[in-house]
Amino acid sequence: MGQATTVTPSNVYAATKVVAVGSDLALYPERVYVPDSSSAAVDVIDPATFAVVRHFAVGQIPYHITPSWDMKALYVGNEASGSLTVIDPVTSTPVTTIRVPHPYNMYFTPDGKTTIVVAEREGRLVLMDRLTWTVQGTIPIAWPGVDHMDFSADGTYALASSEFAGMVAKIDLASRQLVGAVRVGGNPIDVRLSPDGSVFYVANQGRGGVSVIDPLAMTETSFIPTGRGAHGFQLSRDTTRLYVSNRLEGSISVIDLETRQVVAKWHTGGSPDMLQLSPDGLQLWASGRFDRSVYVIDTTAGALLKNIHVGLQPHGLTYFPNVGRYSVGHNGVYR
Repeated sequence: MGQATTVTPSNVYAATKVVAVGSDLALYPERVYVPDSSSAAVDVIDPATFAVVRHFAVGQIPYHITPSWDMKALYVGNEASGSLTVIDPVTSTPVTTIRVPHPYNMYFTPDGKTTIVVAEREGRLVLMDRLTWTVQGTIPIAWPGVDHMDFSADGTYALASSEFAGMVAKIDLASRQLVGAVRVGGNPIDVRLSPDGSVFYVANQGRGGVSVIDPLAMTETSFIPTGRGAHGFQLSRDTTRLYVSNRLEGSISVIDLETRQVVAKWHTGGSPDMLQLSPDGLQLWASGRFDRSVYVIDTTAGALLKNIHVGLQPHGLTYFPNVGRYSVGHNGVYR
């Protein structure tokens, strides 16, 4: 955990295929942290009982809760307040606040050196030293609504979605410049690198499916229809399937990554949004963006196990601790 060692070339997520967290994370109780962007608060759920066990105030408009690169802390991105609330995962309580520019979302370069604050309302990415939080530079994004991203297998570049312009941008991390873009139309949201590192998947809420992007040519090579409001991603524990939340349809689509076909659709009702997987891979957790709920789905049968009442507008929940060597950010993307 916390060391960017060489990954298996055929699967960048090889370290996430285990079904239990490492011994160095054993001191952290398993909890699901749920931000409520409407009330500036966080609910904490015990996944063993499905009960809300803590509730505390944070800054204004918290959209995502991001595990730190070294998996020792959690950051609540308070977008309107321009701050991060730092949560101690041992006690599940807030301990301090860090000032950063309008953090709609946040990522870490795979080498662990740089924090990337996605300042959507400012139209830029802000690069900060991960340890000192000093600004290293900024990357203006030419299109409105930059909000989600992911990194190449070697960590040299990233792809970022611009939700309100239908664009996906390519960013060179060495030069810190835009070096390419592709127009996918609609409203591109979540971005995820394929396990073999060859393509990126981009959820498109406006088009109701998933774009497959060749990052070298920066072209959309295919499109996978999933359902109305395709929004968030989560890889299955064995990394052979991609779960896609269809936020406007109330369903989860399951894509077989070998065939790139939808092989199942699980109906949750409501508005499934951002996704997380339990360490054993048996439960998929989804925030219900518009109906004060968190849904828990059985990944073996696709059945809805529980609907948990939380704050008015839950969004980027995280299930922590989880498996992997380090976090690249968002609401819990591990490698």
